[in-house]
Amino acid sequence: MTLPSNGIARTADLLSSGWSRHRISAAVARGELTRPRRGWIARPSADPDLLRAAANGLVIACITAAERQGLWSRSRTAPHFAVRCAGSETRPPGAVLHWGRPIVPRPPGALVEPPENMLDQVARCVPHEEAVAVWDSALHTGLVDLDKLRGMHFRGRARAVLEAASPFAGSGLESYVRLRLGWLRVSITWQAWLLGHRVDFLIGERLVLQIDGGTHVGLQRSADIRHDAELRLRGYTVIRVGYVDVMERWPAVQSLIMQAIGQGLHLRGA
Repeated sequence: MTLPSNGIARTADLLSSGWSRHRISAAVARGELTRPRRGWIARPSADPDLLRAAANGLVIACITAAERQGLWSRSRTAPHFAVRCAGSETRPPGAVLHWGRPIVPRPPGALVEPPENMLDQVARCVPHEEAVAVWDSALHTGLVDLDKLRGMHFRGRARAVLEAASPFAGSGLESYVRLRLGWLRVSITWQAWLLGHRVDFLIGERLVLQIDGGTHVGLQRSADIRHDAELRLRGYTVIRVGYVDVMERWPAVQSLIMQAIGQGLHLRGA
């Protein structure tokens, strides 16, 4: 057996696969392998986050584990870890530690939380809207299944996030907007198809809300501008906002939407 592709493994796993202690010690002496912590062996080039988790008796968790999966999240600087065995851990500088029994048992050699544990931690760690956006992203990418999540023993804030989550959100920004407009007594369809293209939100019958992320540039932006023009020619009202509008200027965006509804622009024939 060779070391896993991430470059780190438990000593017990290497021994059970046929390595000898002499072979391991010789490789460490030559500098080919290191011992980040008793019971662990790694290449010097191993993933730094995994090395730090192993060295401190921790598991990569919460929002840090979400980012490793490519899920939507707001920028974070502090790494998040879960404590595998209370009392044996050390805290890396600036790290956020999570305690508590995991939803899904961790395999002995795991250094990254399973998705269900990660989502549970996210729900208890970050604000509700952000947690829903992360859960939506996990569902949308197929990392987890909604029916299976509903069968898990989530409690408290995690159960509330689960009830609000959806696999149909195209981005984290859409998740925020969906939650913030949920109080409206107007039909809202997200990811609706109009004139051969998908729009982020159709409010009522004629009001379109489009959310531009940070990568909305180039050919995609040009195509969307053309589609906006087609929608206007067919009698739709289009409101297009960006990341900063949603995350930092939401009251102004909401006011704009309310004024459009007040003028009946969401109604056919307005």
